[in-house]
Amino acid sequence: MPVWIIILGALVAIGVGKMSFGGLGNNIFNPALVGRVFLLISFPVQMTTWPVAGSFPTTYLDAQTGATTLSLLQTDVDITTIGHLFIGLTNGSIGEISEIALLIGLAYLLFRKIITWHIPVSILAAVAALTGLLFVGSMFQTYHSSGTTDLHTLVELARIYHPLIHLTSGGLMLGAVFMATDYVTSPMSNKGMIVYGVGIGVLTTLIRLFGAYPEGMSFAILIMNGLTPLINMYIKPKHFGLN
Repeated sequence: MPVWIIILGALVAIGVGKMSFGGLGNNIFNPALVGRVFLLISFPVQMTTWPVAGSFPTTYLDAQTGATTLSLLQTDVDITTIGHLFIGLTNGSIGEISEIALLIGLAYLLFRKIITWHIPVSILAAVAALTGLLFVGSMFQTYHSSGTTDLHTLVELARIYHPLIHLTSGGLMLGAVFMATDYVTSPMSNKGMIVYGVGIGVLTTLIRLFGAYPEGMSFAILIMNGLTPLINMYIKPKHFGLN
């Protein structure tokens, strides 16, 4: 990707996403996601073009990125690769491919009481519940239409909805742990955090399965960022000292 595109994204993230709202602590939307979504919409080709393995010298290459699993879900992903997705032995964008590393990060943040469990758990639970319902429904539909009773075949045909694939691929875990939990752009009350997290999980799933983009985490977080003031208005934390 040309360096000037990266510079432009940084300027939009800082200038538009943060400073235009009054600087640190006043921004409504997560600045990093504002910059990323701006680049994704403005430069979709550059943001979604990946090098083909073996097409350039790899003598001094330490790592290589590739198309995320979600973009290959309908054609190439096998159910048996879920373990690789969890460990991080598949292609994907930097920072999002090793779910076990992200879970270790979540455990550390919870242990240090930097964040609470409400947002990450509600996001993951919402995605698991919605994709699980769609997964079971798809298997039943395939069973009634084809009459096949082979469980492996039913699972493979419904893999686009497989909950474990959605939980272990894309930017879901990265967004749930490190992006959606941003203090400034997330609700203040515990109940509000749960509503916020469920909204992100549902929107992410709908965009992934029925939208034009294979991934919807960034869009979902920004949409719920915009709804955070409304959530804070109707779901207020208890005042200190009151029951």
